[in-house]
Amino acid sequence: MLGAVCSVQFGQAWGKHLFGVVGPAGVVTLRLGLAAAVLLALWRPRIPAGWRPRGLIVGFGTAIAAMNIIYPALRYLPLGVAVSLQLLGPFTVALAGSRRPRDVVWALLSGAGVLLLCAPSGPAPPLVGVGLALLSAAGMGGYLLLSRRAGELAADGAPLALAVAWAAVLALPFGIAESGTALLSTAALLPGLGLALLSAVVPYSLELMALRRLPPRAVGVMQSLEPAVGAAAGLLLLSEVLADRQVAGLCCVTLASAGAVLTRGRGG
Repeated sequence: MLGAVCSVQFGQAWGKHLFGVVGPAGVVTLRLGLAAAVLLALWRPRIPAGWRPRGLIVGFGTAIAAMNIIYPALRYLPLGVAVSLQLLGPFTVALAGSRRPRDVVWALLSGAGVLLLCAPSGPAPPLVGVGLALLSAAGMGGYLLLSRRAGELAADGAPLALAVAWAAVLALPFGIAESGTALLSTAALLPGLGLALLSAVVPYSLELMALRRLPPRAVGVMQSLEPAVGAAAGLLLLSEVLADRQVAGLCCVTLASAGAVLTRGRGG
């Protein structure tokens, strides 16, 4: 699980490097399209019989596509900030349906973190980037709700391969509209393949393996490290230095997410 967290965050930082070649929508198309090609070749899945499992695959893939809206958000936001906002998706899932007073503390701490992350540092706060990151958060919440159910369809990675393929289909029109034939250039395909492996194939596969071996609570706590790892990746690969208030906001969201997971009931 820790390998998955590091892989996806450093992969996202690498993806931001490609914005000058194909743009954010093109990066998403390359990431999902090449990842789908690798996963389909690896697992050679069959489309499941029945509308219910097919609908589950479509929903799972749609959530994966929505998660990738974080790449357009990265045009406006540092990686650490965008990932912190994205973590609000699984945080909301962790608190959904809770009636315990102590969970109000985690909600308030998370809200304080969001205020610190999004407080304007200049005349034009990046509201577009914040909105895109929150859409990605909704996708991540849906991904967590559907991933275990999708994994129950087969013991291997076939459901994941089909879901990523559907996500790639959804992303393709946007990538073509933004980048056109640049998606087929060597300057895009070779780095795009590395991006697909580092930020999609490897972390998604590791997450599925982790979910079969660890209790959900342990997985949730480790996922709470993503903002910190994202900030480190942004600093090392993109030279993105966060302001003190942004670091404080990142810490608030991380602590709130970890606390919400750790204090959940055993049946949650």
